[in-house]
Amino acid sequence: MIRIGVVGAGIIAAEHMKHIHHHEHAELTAICDVAPGAAELAAQRYGGTAYTNYDDMLDQEQLDALFLCVPPFAHGDMEEKAAERGIHLLVEKPLGLNMDVVRRKAKVLEQSGIITGSGYCLRYMESVQRAKRYLEGKEIAMIRAYRFGGLPPNVWWVDHAKSGGQLVEQTTHNLDMMIYLAGDVRKVSADMALLLSRDVPGITTPDAASVNLVFDSGAIGHIDTGFFPQPDGRASLEVMGRNFRLTLEGQDLTIMEPEQTTILRGKGDFYQAQDDAFIRAVETGDRSLILAPYCEALRTLEVTLAANESAKTGQAVSLI
Repeated sequence: MIRIGVVGAGIIAAEHMKHIHHHEHAELTAICDVAPGAAELAAQRYGGTAYTNYDDMLDQEQLDALFLCVPPFAHGDMEEKAAERGIHLLVEKPLGLNMDVVRRKAKVLEQSGIITGSGYCLRYMESVQRAKRYLEGKEIAMIRAYRFGGLPPNVWWVDHAKSGGQLVEQTTHNLDMMIYLAGDVRKVSADMALLLSRDVPGITTPDAASVNLVFDSGAIGHIDTGFFPQPDGRASLEVMGRNFRLTLEGQDLTIMEPEQTTILRGKGDFYQAQDDAFIRAVETGDRSLILAPYCEALRTLEVTLAANESAKTGQAVSLI
């Protein structure tokens, strides 16, 4: 059995704990959250021992793997301490809010030899994998995406210094799909504003953002995101090249070509697919099962933080 600990007992952690609890080769051994009631409630539901202190959990448990599900401002040195003990890590997105810190963490994790994954679960969708296979060898001219949704319930989320904003904390999933399908980004320019959500108590983060991208391939990209009041939540991604247009909406994939249109109705639980792949990788040592390793999540974070910097300075940001 793979002995697993989870740090954080919030919404996304519950998703992971559910899958670990039902996995035939995994055991949820420990749950840690600074809120005692949250950790204890999760332990009652999914099993394991509840902790409020991370160091105590590491000292008292013999863990094989750890799911780190804490807000971006709260990582501290959790990754490094786990790596020192040889504990494999799945780190939820975003990895942090400071690129220098995250790069140092990435180096420590690489040198430790542990298996690392990140929470970019959309890569595990059947439709995204089909899209990636279709795009192999094709030249992309333009890739566009948007995401509009509601304000999350977390009290820290509206504080820009703690969340990094919607692009960094939420729409990072959509931007990560753009990078996964079209390759790395070399230039970012962005505009952001706080417009319709100024009445939200304590808010300092923009509720509307528009970002232009230039990919290493030369392809041009654009992504819009916002959490201002809307009748519904929407998200879409579109990739265009010579004689094709590929669209991803929800779990569905549409490929339009001059002579035919192909539609794939996606199915399955991509969160579970992600967690199963990580557990299997830990069990077998097969790193190829991880579709979103820490080093690639770092690159996605870099683009989102560059967009924040561009919006702040009014200047485009070049990425080396």
